[in-house]
Amino acid sequence: MEKEKIVAVVNDFLVNEFEVDRDDILNDANFKTTLGLDSLDYIDMVVVIESNFGVKLGEADFKKVITFEDFYNTIEQKISEKV
Repeated sequence: MEKEKIVAVVNDFLVNEFEVDRDDILNDANFKTTLGLDSLDYIDMVVVIESNFGVKLGEADFKKVITFEDFYNTIEQKISEKV
């Protein structure tokens, strides 16, 4: 899957499911600070990612995510590992 498609899908579900302002979703913005999600939100996000991309993210994956770019790259890497 192309990275542009990953970014589009992720941004859409962040806006629609988590009510994040699209203008706040910047590649170099701090992922956790910008989203302000609690632990239940992260569980919901794992479910949404799995349903959209067929990959599962664990706690260790989120620990290395600092920016939105890191998040997109993590999903892209998981998809490529699956193939």
